[in-house]
Amino acid sequence: MYFTSETSADGLVEREFTLGDVPGVLWTPSAGPGPLVLLGHGGGNHKKHPAMTGRAGLLVAAGFSAAVLDAPGHGDRPRSAEDDREVALMQEAMATGEPVGPIVERYNGDLAARAVPEWQAALDALQDEVPGPVGYWGINMGTAIGVPLIAAEPRIKAAALGQFWPSTLVDLAKQITIPIEFAMQWDDEHIPREGALALFDAFASPEKTLHANAGKHKQLPRFEAASAVRFFSRHLGTP
Repeated sequence: MYFTSETSADGLVEREFTLGDVPGVLWTPSAGPGPLVLLGHGGGNHKKHPAMTGRAGLLVAAGFSAAVLDAPGHGDRPRSAEDDREVALMQEAMATGEPVGPIVERYNGDLAARAVPEWQAALDALQDEVPGPVGYWGINMGTAIGVPLIAAEPRIKAAALGQFWPSTLVDLAKQITIPIEFAMQWDDEHIPREGALALFDAFASPEKTLHANAGKHKQLPRFEAASAVRFFSRHLGTP
């Protein structure tokens, strides 16, 4: 891991890094690192999207550290011809009103296969900087990558997930027993309600909580972010 920049303001230290050819960001409190929460960004976004910097700010204010990687084909990483084809298919389906789920599941499954080993290598390096318990927080594509990562990675002890289709993740979810907080939109125009419930139901976790909010896919309430921080405080502890 090679740190390429460092800035500090308002009690938050932000360090950008590269791990091989994978770029990422690590945020820590100025007073010293707290428990680490890995952040998975959404499809079409990147490591410093406002959703990521906003969640990182909430986590650091509560005493946590946070880290995010650009997913394959996102942010500062080049897109392959296959990435371009899949994105074009998704955009066409949304423009014509066709179901987008099968395309997203297929493409995000491919992204997860590439991203999980990268996250494991990053976690190896990050634990030198931020030892201690680890959580994972990812919605949408962040869940598509997060579920296989959590199933493969015993260092992750709690996860906030949600808003994804079930078919490619159910079998992996059945292997997961850590505490889960799961968000869904009751009126989601892309993910059928029964599909979101099926994925939540599949987790084998003795402690799991479903947060179902009224509204469409992109109307997840902002207060769910604060709830996720409280969830991590319960299960990872804070300094």
